[in-house]
Amino acid sequence: MQIANPIYDVVFKYLMEDAKVAKLLISSIIGEEIEELVFRPQEYTSAVDKGRIEGCSGTLTVYRLDFNARIKTAEGSRQVLIELQKAKFATDIMRFRNYLSGQYGNYDNTEMAIINDYERRVGIPIISIYFLGHRLDHINASIIGVNRVYRDLVTGDQIDVKESFIESLTHDSYIIQIPQLAKKRRNDLEKLLSIFDQSESIDETHHILNINEADYPAKYGDLIRRLRSVILEPEIRKQMKDEDIVLLDYEDMQRSLMQQRENTRVAKLEASEAKQKAVEAELKAVEEKQKADEAKQEADEAKQEADEAKKKTVEEKNKIASNLKKAGVALEIIIQATGFSREEIDSIRE
Repeated sequence: MQIANPIYDVVFKYLMEDAKVAKLLISSIIGEEIEELVFRPQEYTSAVDKGRIEGCSGTLTVYRLDFNARIKTAEGSRQVLIELQKAKFATDIMRFRNYLSGQYGNYDNTEMAIINDYERRVGIPIISIYFLGHRLDHINASIIGVNRVYRDLVTGDQIDVKESFIESLTHDSYIIQIPQLAKKRRNDLEKLLSIFDQSESIDETHHILNINEADYPAKYGDLIRRLRSVILEPEIRKQMKDEDIVLLDYEDMQRSLMQQRENTRVAKLEASEAKQKAVEAELKAVEEKQKADEAKQEADEAKQEADEAKKKTVEEKNKIASNLKKAGVALEIIIQATGFSREEIDSIRE
């Protein structure tokens, strides 16, 4: 059987607009019975340069889905906010964070509760579901549940009672790694989510997936049939093509941006290395000058010592010549003993 590829936003939107299908998919992922589900669509439209991307409609609607849900738990029914998003790129993580901050700060996502006999406004618990078109860095599991557990850190005991304060400020998450779904059908949930298995694509555009309906439990029949019916919707097929064009352009821009960042990084690194070399050369020049100054100082000190030694030698010779002269020693003998000239000896005062 051929079905439309739900990794496309327009197909995913069409699938989840059916309340019965949406309840089935979400209930299967979170493992809770959904008693009531109210759909709150949120659209984001990104402008596209039509002059640059020929054949595109000019905009691409990126869908995120919000649901007000009442789920049945062991403690009874409780109201929750379920947000469901798809990410094709790892860079979408900041969009998710910004969106979560908006959900926490939205006054509409609150309800009244009785706490210590007083009625107070508290936040509705949030459950987030993410469909990732890329792999995580370290986890290979196809479906990941991040479920909070209350624990007494003194005794180590698990606390089973829920608190409005904690439920208002923390949330559970479910992450589906679409690339990790390839050819895996180990339980009913993985069988259901195999509708996203991109390895089942039968065309170059990846618009159509080929599945074996017999592989799916009968309870998923409505979901499968809805994806099959999308193939007959020409407008949706056109929007899938538009999405392809925009995503290709986006990928080109991302690659260009990454190349620019890499060029900038390399330029900064080269500039830093050049600056470091210049600093090292300057330090070397300073060291060489310091060595030259030290050598000059040593030479000056050596010259001064030599001059002082010479002066001392002359003084001693003068003294010897003077004493010999006083003793009446012959001039030739004094000259021989001191190395002085006749004029130098004559100039010595007795």
